[in-house]
Amino acid sequence: MRYALDAVQMKNLDKKTIEQIGIPAMVLMERAALYVAEQVREHAKPTDKIIAVCGTGNNGGDGIAAARILHLWGYHVTIGIIGEMEKFSKECREQWKIAKNLGLSIRTEWEITEYNIVIDGIFGIGLGKPVSGEYAKVIQSINQSDCYVVSIDIPSGISASNGQVFGCAVKANETVTFGEQKLGLLLYPGATYAGKIHIADIGFAKEKLDSLTYTYYETTDLDKLPIRMPYSNKGSYGRVLVIAGTESMTGAAYFSAAAAYRMGAGLVKILSAKKAIPVLQGMLPEALFAAYDEEDYEEQVNKALEFATVIVIGPGLGVEAIAKKLLLKVCKEAKVPLIVDADGINLLAMLADEMIPDVLQLTDEVERLHQRIYYIKEILPEGTILTPHLKELSRLTLYPLNKIPCNLIDIASYCTYNNLMIYVLKDSRTIVASKDLRYINVSGTHGMATGGSGDALTGIIAGLIAGGLEAGKAATLGVYLHGLAGEEAAKVKSTYSMLAGDMIEALPEVLRNHD
Repeated sequence: MRYALDAVQMKNLDKKTIEQIGIPAMVLMERAALYVAEQVREHAKPTDKIIAVCGTGNNGGDGIAAARILHLWGYHVTIGIIGEMEKFSKECREQWKIAKNLGLSIRTEWEITEYNIVIDGIFGIGLGKPVSGEYAKVIQSINQSDCYVVSIDIPSGISASNGQVFGCAVKANETVTFGEQKLGLLLYPGATYAGKIHIADIGFAKEKLDSLTYTYYETTDLDKLPIRMPYSNKGSYGRVLVIAGTESMTGAAYFSAAAAYRMGAGLVKILSAKKAIPVLQGMLPEALFAAYDEEDYEEQVNKALEFATVIVIGPGLGVEAIAKKLLLKVCKEAKVPLIVDADGINLLAMLADEMIPDVLQLTDEVERLHQRIYYIKEILPEGTILTPHLKELSRLTLYPLNKIPCNLIDIASYCTYNNLMIYVLKDSRTIVASKDLRYINVSGTHGMATGGSGDALTGIIAGLIAGGLEAGKAATLGVYLHGLAGEEAAKVKSTYSMLAGDMIEALPEVLRNHD
């Protein structure tokens, strides 16, 4: 598990290292510059011409120092200064003096087309306003060139906290970032500008980060999988109840149930509409089945709840009156972990529309969101997992859909404030958040943007809970495994042709080496 910090957290870590630990800023800068220079050397030929485009802050100082190191290694390097030299930071000015004393070429005017490699040291993580004027022109010239670009800490023009573009930004082939990963390098669109990311340990203070610091997983985190015991039986690995599907939407129920089985659940029961059962039996004969209708749904739900150690409700359930009754009964009676997905989330939004219509009149988007979440938490059992994609999240919270992608970090905090629900906010970078949990997922591929993918994720999470993981860990590990399965499926089917079922069938390969 690794951490991903925002700009404020990283600045605080930098400040602590310098002021409390006592490591001088110039020492940190020299180490940072060495990492950058070594990365450039991996790609540079002796005949290449390199330019370090440097601003006047410490990011520029890093660039000047990296240029000097490459110069001493025998490379043809120019330093291009952008901005007023009178505004040099203390460390940047010192690096400029050293470079000048060594006779490096330092220019304030240049043509990017004269060079093969660009070191981007224009802005660091502290940028907080749109890029304009001379800076925008330089960034555009870099992006329009054929140069190989290495950015220092973060591509200039990208927010370190949320990955948004401040007007324009450098498109790097590689980014060398320092200390810890930056949220802005993981979130889109920042991730598309960063290229290959290298995390360099330059000596920042090691400290325990709080629970609201974002984490992400690597393959070593698969050791968090539930333990399989030699002496065990199907009753040892939990019982998943999937309340899902209608006659016209059997696929969603199947994907959730099949994924739960593939994830190791001992037993899976599907509670669905009567006309859907024959179809589902043919699709997944390993499952148990129960049917409901308008007359006997309460009795069937009661029986099914007695069976379950974890419950999934919503995939392909529809939003008719009977579906609403099922959801309300399950929310009232459930005594085990509950996952609400798809139509379950749409039903919650509809209930909120009916019960608190005055919220629709509020103009403040965050206040509307808080009112909706407060109502929803009164319906759902504590610890419920909700798995909305962005459109479902907009329906649930009334937060404008077009504003969600650039505010997903903040929305995760808004949704989890003062409640114990767990939100799995599905996007290209899915976020899992609760009152004391923040996780950002980095596995997966764009081939997963296909129908049924979210239903499979729900089943994977349910299977992990059935196997013994607590809900928060199951949600984070489930999202990560889902992404790995997508990557594995893409190797075989391609990102164009993969289907939700391919991801489920890829799970065994992902899990094979961790059995």
